[in-house]
Amino acid sequence: MPKSLAGGQVAPLTLDTVGLVDRSLGNAGTSGSAPVLEEGEVDPWALPQLKDTGQSWKELSVAGRVLRVVVGFLKACGLLGNLYLFICSLDILSSAFQLLSSRIAGDIFKGNVVLSNPVAGLVIGVLVTVLVQSSSTSSSIVVSMVASKLLTVQACVPIIMGVNVGTSITSTLVSMAQSGDPDEFRRAFGGSAVHGIFNWLTVLILLPLESATALLERLSGLALGTGSLQPGGQAPDILKVLTKPLTHLIVQLDTDMITSSATGNATNGSIIKRWCGTRELTISGNSSDCGPTASGPCPESNSSVVVEQLPCHHLFVGTALTDLAVGFILLAASLLLLCTCLVLIVKLLNSVLRGRVAQAVRKVINADIPFPFGWLSGYLAILVGTGLTFMLQSSSVFTAAIVPLMGVGVISLERAYPLFLGSNIGTTTTALLAALASPADMLLSALQVALIHFFFNLAGILLWYVVPVLRLPIPLAKRFGDLTATYRWVAVAYLLLSFLLLPLAAFGLSLAGSTVLAAVGGPLVGLVLLIVLINVLQQHRPAWLPRRLRSWAWLPRWLRSLEPWDRLVSRCCPCRLCSPPPAAAKEAHCYQNPEVLASQQL
Repeated sequence: MPKSLAGGQVAPLTLDTVGLVDRSLGNAGTSGSAPVLEEGEVDPWALPQLKDTGQSWKELSVAGRVLRVVVGFLKACGLLGNLYLFICSLDILSSAFQLLSSRIAGDIFKGNVVLSNPVAGLVIGVLVTVLVQSSSTSSSIVVSMVASKLLTVQACVPIIMGVNVGTSITSTLVSMAQSGDPDEFRRAFGGSAVHGIFNWLTVLILLPLESATALLERLSGLALGTGSLQPGGQAPDILKVLTKPLTHLIVQLDTDMITSSATGNATNGSIIKRWCGTRELTISGNSSDCGPTASGPCPESNSSVVVEQLPCHHLFVGTALTDLAVGFILLAASLLLLCTCLVLIVKLLNSVLRGRVAQAVRKVINADIPFPFGWLSGYLAILVGTGLTFMLQSSSVFTAAIVPLMGVGVISLERAYPLFLGSNIGTTTTALLAALASPADMLLSALQVALIHFFFNLAGILLWYVVPVLRLPIPLAKRFGDLTATYRWVAVAYLLLSFLLLPLAAFGLSLAGSTVLAAVGGPLVGLVLLIVLINVLQQHRPAWLPRRLRSWAWLPRWLRSLEPWDRLVSRCCPCRLCSPPPAAAKEAHCYQNPEVLASQQL
């Protein structure tokens, strides 16, 4: 029994004791020997039960049934409308980032000396994709540079790896919109993190292997040598057909200007598109003289046909604002629209997916193939993710649509993981078809870059999915999700470190040379690997470690716990988003439960 204080009072429970008691009761609850506090505390990653508190269909009157049908139809229309605006906001967000950073992206790609370093190439791929918010734009820049002989295929492989990593930032940004509810944020951020963790783990294995053996370069060259391909294919454009009527009324960009900025052929003009086509006009008489001061359409020489340029029709055509100003305006507007649509989508999903509807949707999405072919369910999900991404022509849109569904508890993390892997494959098949549409002089280069991207993602699936015990992104993502549910600022720290600060630090070191990068980065990577190894041994084989290394209790608290950092962040950012969820209800329950009080001897 616990020691008593003076006066016979029992020592009060600390937060550590409360957490220990919760864990002991949760473990005991699985065997049925002790009551469970709450169902969510036993397994926080279990899909929540969305109960329908309304009346059943049989209990409703005729008017009530008509009202329910009308309300359901309006909710479905609202859900589809918000989803459409959400996809359009992603397109506008990509245009905003391209306006803000297209020149910077071009200048980064011009550093041929830096690109000879594989780590620098990887970092450049991440930074450029984060800046332009489009893996397709980054890949097209790489294809153009390879076709123009400004970049070798060997140097473009790390850049393609970085492009694959950078595209996962969109789903991470989308998950931040569900930070209001800790449980939803846990699932949503875990789902977005599993995509980034998969990409980073694949890079950690394949980048050194590619530097040593040029495996992806050789595989892509071998695949090209097995058949003769001719240009002429066209990439699918299903999603753009739906979004163009709205997004092209807001802004249109000249993608050729962005690509030419990397190849050194760019001018100082704006990348906002001004002319959207030409029209031939037949005129009578001789109109071959057209001076430099002519304001109207200029006819071709020795011809009676006038070629007239047709202006574009969007908000910023002919604007006096700079690209930077337009980019900031579109960035603020797109982020506002994106967050608003996400909040409305989550509210509508919570309203629609209740009771039997929720169970039916979950059963379809998370269902497994019957025994003995249950192991094929994940591979079927990979094919579904590949097909849907191929139809949408955007992996960012697909993954950003999955994350809110995970937050509200419709899709489990174990099922979303193969869907994300399928989206990685789907975006490469789109790139392959787009490469087939390239001119004859760029066909082989475009195809090899697309094949390198395809083999990279295929190798990642072979590494981190085929063998169930090696599906490390799932437990790591759950760990990140649990941390962000308690310390919400960890999500912002992960976003900044993974996609901005660490890549910028590595890029800065690479500018100083490979020797400086190896001298600084080598010991840091070795230290991280040593800490990971010690943590694994502490959990599974503590007897193999010296007595002092069997725990981190000898370290200062700020080096082994996030609580001091959480207090610091709470002082600097006294808002609900950065603060941990209140534990008052949890403590009160523990104080009022006699079985918990009796277990203080733990």
